[in-house]
Amino acid sequence: MNTYASVVVIGGGVMGTSIAYHLAAAGVPDVLLVERDELGAGSTSRAAGGVRAQFSDEVNIQLGARSLALFGRFQEEIGTDIGLHRVGYLFLLSTPEEVASFEASVRLQNDLDVPSRMISPDEARRLSPLISTEGLLAAAFSPDDGHCTPEAVVHGYAGAARRYGAHILRHTAVTGIETRGDAITAVTTTLGRITTNTVICAAGAWSRSVGAMVGVDLPVQPLRRQIAVTEAVPGGLPPGLPMTIDFNSTLYFHAEGPGLLVGMSDPDERPGFATDPHDRWIPRLAAAMQRRAPSLLDLRRTGGWAGLYEVTPDHNALIGEATSVSRFLYATGFSGHGFLQGPAVGEVVRDLYLGRVPFVDVTPLGAGRFEADAPRPEVNRV
Repeated sequence: MNTYASVVVIGGGVMGTSIAYHLAAAGVPDVLLVERDELGAGSTSRAAGGVRAQFSDEVNIQLGARSLALFGRFQEEIGTDIGLHRVGYLFLLSTPEEVASFEASVRLQNDLDVPSRMISPDEARRLSPLISTEGLLAAAFSPDDGHCTPEAVVHGYAGAARRYGAHILRHTAVTGIETRGDAITAVTTTLGRITTNTVICAAGAWSRSVGAMVGVDLPVQPLRRQIAVTEAVPGGLPPGLPMTIDFNSTLYFHAEGPGLLVGMSDPDERPGFATDPHDRWIPRLAAAMQRRAPSLLDLRRTGGWAGLYEVTPDHNALIGEATSVSRFLYATGFSGHGFLQGPAVGEVVRDLYLGRVPFVDVTPLGAGRFEADAPRPEVNRV
């Protein structure tokens, strides 16, 4: 094990591997990524895999659009097939308030060159034939969005980072961060001490404890979310089925092999690190299906899993560099949209580390916004 690193990245999910890759590809020597488990074993491997730029926040739109472009070139540039399906995202809207909110979001997205549009319930049904249009007022659709395979993205970035000289330690937990004054001097791990002056926290739901090691408050809470996978859809899936989200209930589904991947938020879930699946959410899921996609009730569940969202008070990310300690950077708290923003955030953090101006100003996403009473809420979330 190397006992020195120019930068230690904590966390081996999509965010950490993307950051490690972008740093190493930029010529940063001695990049070290530390992961306490297997790569992607945290939230990334349990994500639904959706990728989109349909957000309400200008920074998120730009991060999403940039990531979509990078996902589109992933196989060419990184050398890994990530199973990208550009089938679009379809948001189903059933209240006047939802329609007005998405109309405003679409205008902003279009100003930023995202090809989203408002469509009628009938057009939504043509795109996603499994839905019922009863009670629908409108929908929002962007053809550039879609879904891909999270594990493939993680291992693609990890392999490319290694080719550029980065080192990755798996099954290695960070136990502390040493400082002298306001400067980082070392990271201690279960394999030993690593001398460094820079730490980048990409630890997802576990980030708050990492920040606490240097006295930085990263207000991230873990929240269990569950996903179910179904048997093959009789007669086959509709061609080009988009990622479909009933915004009011948060029910969503997309193709997963010959069946469907189905998910929904659970308002009864309380913060915590539990990731054991349970069936308490099934009655609410069934009620949402009955209302918006009743044919899904006929499909047998063949699998599923639970994972963790890393949630902040305003459901938006924390990206930046601490002011109270030198060279502690962070990219965490993405509240459900971390996987899809991983490629772009890797570029942003690389530029922050190198002292460059990133392609998008992420200053409003700094962790200090909560102390300054300047939250940055993201509305288009599920």
